[in-house]
Amino acid sequence: MDLNVSELRELVAALNQTDISELILKSADFELTLRKPGAMTVMASAPPEVGAPAPAAPSVPVAPSAAPPAAPASAPVPPPTVDPNLVEITSPMVGTFYRSPAPDEPAFVEQGDRIKTGQTVCIIEAMKLMNELEAELSGEIVEILVENAQPVEFGQPLMKVRTS
Repeated sequence: MDLNVSELRELVAALNQTDISELILKSADFELTLRKPGAMTVMASAPPEVGAPAPAAPSVPVAPSAAPPAAPASAPVPPPTVDPNLVEITSPMVGTFYRSPAPDEPAFVEQGDRIKTGQTVCIIEAMKLMNELEAELSGEIVEILVENAQPVEFGQPLMKVRTS
């Protein structure tokens, strides 16, 4: 397995966009381990030859994803207000989120649209299969939380719907 610097950068960028904390790629002559927050290093090494001392694996820091600054410990943070009529539509799988059936077609739904149970609200592409996601409730789209063509994780909130 050959991996050049630009492919390594793409891999690190893709990893930073997910909730995956560690990725290990192995082949007969190559091993690559990428770790996020807990152990923020990237290590690449080749297996040692018989009788040769093992070379030290180079370490490259992985840029942590931007996190909002924490509030000072002395400032009390009010609990978020929970609207019982606000429901999140979540991703049923890992894949790529698409708002429309094709790039030149309009989005399935827009913010402010009324939806009905069974109505297609987006597509999640997984392993080259397009999976239409149907609404399990009726209501109004209050917010679309994911940009078109962005990767999504299982259980990740995609949209907020206000039921009536």
